[in-house]
Amino acid sequence: MEKEEDDAPLAVELEETVPVQPSSSHAKQLQGEDVSVGVTVITGYLGSGKSTLVNHILSTQHGKRIAVILNEFGEEIGVERAMINEGEDGALVEEWVELDNGCVCCTVKHSLVQALEQLVQMKERLDHILLETTGLANPAPLASVLWLDDQLEAAVKLDSIITVVDAKNLHYQLNELQNSSSFPEAFHQIAFADVIILNKVDLVSSGGSGEALKELENEIHKINSLADIIHSVRCQVDLSKILNCRAYDSKHSGHLEVLLEESKSLSTGDLHDSSVRTLCICESQKVDLDKVRLWVEEILWDKKDGMDVYRCKGVLHVRNSDELHTLQAVRELYDIVPARQWRSDEKQTNKIVFIGHNLKEDVLIDSFRGCIVTT
Repeated sequence: MEKEEDDAPLAVELEETVPVQPSSSHAKQLQGEDVSVGVTVITGYLGSGKSTLVNHILSTQHGKRIAVILNEFGEEIGVERAMINEGEDGALVEEWVELDNGCVCCTVKHSLVQALEQLVQMKERLDHILLETTGLANPAPLASVLWLDDQLEAAVKLDSIITVVDAKNLHYQLNELQNSSSFPEAFHQIAFADVIILNKVDLVSSGGSGEALKELENEIHKINSLADIIHSVRCQVDLSKILNCRAYDSKHSGHLEVLLEESKSLSTGDLHDSSVRTLCICESQKVDLDKVRLWVEEILWDKKDGMDVYRCKGVLHVRNSDELHTLQAVRELYDIVPARQWRSDEKQTNKIVFIGHNLKEDVLIDSFRGCIVTT
């Protein structure tokens, strides 16, 4: 593995601790529209370049006030370790480190929710929060907490999951356990990703043909055909491409257009492929929303026919409604909400994309037909 070496961003101690109570200005912001702070989860295989990406964000003069939460300050992150002290009655007190480009950095040893609540209560409004997941193979638990956690209410919202992959070693990482009943971490991290940073492309494209990179993109899209792929060298990426993606915003038009595009095939792999892949089913007739909920729960909760669904996105053509409904799921959690009116030039249909292991197209199609309105 290539060792990541970066100059440490300059860190200075904050003069004041993070206030526990929200400021009056923050309270006013909470009364407005769409004031939630977006949270981006950064994950990736060991050595992929996550630390390089974090250092890039912490040291670049990008004009944004971004908070970065780390599992811990390792040697790869050139920020002095933040101390966690015991406060009154055993309460945990985080010491935050502010960087010279306006970003804020901290570590989390215990309650992520508590750390996020502290962040959004800071005097100065944050533009975004990044959560780096060192040592965590599967980002699903974090996504579940951030997406539909009642404790956080409207203070923060899950924006997207970014996975950094090592272009030089990705093929090996994806195939090292291909004959095993379990799958490498790399599969899960790609499967849950909304954006994938294909890092270190300079190490595989020196020949200039570009064929090696195309093969890597194909391998990624076989697992997750919905994810956007960004090429990078040392994770030097345009932050606008990884922030404010609104991947979990049910009304974001960009995601709806991908699902509604009739000509685009989103399914990958063979019919009997038991590996991690993307599978898309379509049905033109109206469906009963209550039956759809029961159908989704049987798939996600009961793991119908041995299928293990990681992510799910879809649009629904619902009976007694002129609104397009969206379906999103992360592991066992799911949400179905009306997004907008169907447009006159749109074909009203149901289109659902699954990303998971051991997906069975015939079972999904046949069982979904039980949700069709018959009268």
